[in-house]
Amino acid sequence: MILRDLQALTGQREFLFPGARSNGKPMSDAAINAALRRMGYDTRTEVTGHGLRAVARTLLHQELGFAPDVIEHQLAHPDALGTAYNRTKFIKERRKMMQEWADYLDKLKSGAEVIPLRDSAA
Repeated sequence: MILRDLQALTGQREFLFPGARSNGKPMSDAAINAALRRMGYDTRTEVTGHGLRAVARTLLHQELGFAPDVIEHQLAHPDALGTAYNRTKFIKERRKMMQEWADYLDKLKSGAEVIPLRDSAA
């Protein structure tokens, strides 16, 4: 629903976040890192766009229990799974996964219980 509402602002493009050169490609990882730097993050020592993808990949599987092949399709990594011969898109599963991911992030934002990890050197 929200994505449909955004079409009024962004037009009928293929990507919600198109590349800066409007060459039919999505926004690059470099653009994400540039946005993070504009927000005040150091993309050499604190956070990167690719690092955020890695966190999502880990939590979607470990905490929310989604299958790696569904996650990899959502992250646009289907080739990592040998999918040259597999045309599955997992659309229904990916919709469910993204809603659960949004719910999970909302819980974290509102103060879900955070369990501190002990330092292994202690």
